[in-house]
Amino acid sequence: MTDVLQHLAYLYGKPTTTAKFKATNEDFVVREVLGYEFTGEGEHLMLRIRKNGENTSFVANELARFCGVKSKDIGWAGLKDRHAVTEQWLSVHLPKKNVPDFADFHKQYPSIEIVATDWHNKKLRPGDLAGNEFDIRLTDVSDITELSARLQQVEAGGVPNYFGQQRFGRDGGNVTEARRWGRENVRTRNQNKRSLYLSAARSWIFNEIVSKRIEAQCFDSAIAGDILEGNGVITAALAGDNTLPTEQDALILEQSVTEQEPDLMLLIRGNRMRHDRRAILLKPESLKSQLEDDAVTLSFFLDSGSFATSILRELAQIEEVERQF
Repeated sequence: MTDVLQHLAYLYGKPTTTAKFKATNEDFVVREVLGYEFTGEGEHLMLRIRKNGENTSFVANELARFCGVKSKDIGWAGLKDRHAVTEQWLSVHLPKKNVPDFADFHKQYPSIEIVATDWHNKKLRPGDLAGNEFDIRLTDVSDITELSARLQQVEAGGVPNYFGQQRFGRDGGNVTEARRWGRENVRTRNQNKRSLYLSAARSWIFNEIVSKRIEAQCFDSAIAGDILEGNGVITAALAGDNTLPTEQDALILEQSVTEQEPDLMLLIRGNRMRHDRRAILLKPESLKSQLEDDAVTLSFFLDSGSFATSILRELAQIEEVERQF
């Protein structure tokens, strides 16, 4: 699989250390954190799922079949990787509260386990989560000393808040299609494809802006016309059909990127997406590490919408082990 993000600038320079990722499912453990309590009542059964080697869509469809409901009656807050061990909440609309015996479901699918249940008055929707806890193991690390030093840099200064490779599809296919849709003025009623390509388009432009700031040596400090959020957090554009709200030097920098992607901007403007902002800096919370001779285990928390791979790319040249099963 081609790394379509390899051209993006590194905050600490490109690492020389190499490492492997996802040699086994257990090398990538993700635990979803919703950040709110359930009501304990209502028509939606909440299921805490632990799955090994299964994707969220497959689990949702099989749960719908097992519970005797339609697929649209299943909700989730986020899609989780297949080649991983993940925990997440799914909701099942059961107004009559005819709860099946999930021990039978586990017998059918030993790789899927129900670890907790509750009731709530609302269906889970995409984005209804605070973030995710990660336990990541990198193996075959070529230089554990260099990785350790870069880990200290990441802990102190964070990393670029890049959207990860998975946002852009295999070999960047989602961006390629997004450009074609913009260029050919494609219209569709398929909301999933529309959302997929719009998301890829805006994410690609954001990444290019962040990379350009690193190259221009203005990643760590605001420039004239920047838009800051919170405690002085620098933001970059999630492009929309309205005028960029930045001014002066920041406007010139962001426009130089949008002007280089006319097809993506045609798609964004043609679908009347509204401009938004996103922080350019990502700092992992509660970062811990355990070093071995040629391996490292990392534990940290990231807010929703952030990518663990953006942390890893600053630590080493990552080879993600591809598996077809």
